[in-house]
Amino acid sequence: MSLKMLTTLPNKVLRKKSAKVHIIDDSVAELIENMENATLEWEASREHEVGVALAAVQIGELKRVVVIRNNFDDKNDKTFQIFINPEITKYEGDLEEDYEGCLSITDVYGKVKRNNKIRVKALNIHGKEVRIKAEGFLARVFQHEIDHTNGIVFIDHIKDDPEAFYELTESGKLEPLDYDTAIKNNRILW
Repeated sequence: MSLKMLTTLPNKVLRKKSAKVHIIDDSVAELIENMENATLEWEASREHEVGVALAAVQIGELKRVVVIRNNFDDKNDKTFQIFINPEITKYEGDLEEDYEGCLSITDVYGKVKRNNKIRVKALNIHGKEVRIKAEGFLARVFQHEIDHTNGIVFIDHIKDDPEAFYELTESGKLEPLDYDTAIKNNRILW
């Protein structure tokens, strides 16, 4: 697996809906391994960031498969949970605004409003249904990744708010992004 396999905007595949997985076979297991490796390789190339999750479309596979890091706070824990055909069954709680980044959108971040509680159902790697009540950051991660399976990226939620865009400085701090300059220099691509 190579970092080059990450699909980034403006690649049109990121705007397509992913298909449900009907059979969990060796090809799905290989896809999951490639997704995990791509996430970890991306993270290894980024000093101030953690690769927390990835949808299959982000490596060019239009399948409804998502991997989510088990521990967002410990870069040494390189394990993931697998969610096949994930869907949000209920949005709960309040809308909260927080920063989001994406492995498929290079060096651009945004403040996105998301529900702080959701319920998700999916299949695990063994084809068994799992149901999860997610809160806080995990709820945000699920919403972000399930958006990917529907051809949506986080900047779609904030495209009409130029003040919601940020960039990461070399010191690891998020600073407001000069939206007009970023558009002109093709840093924000739709």
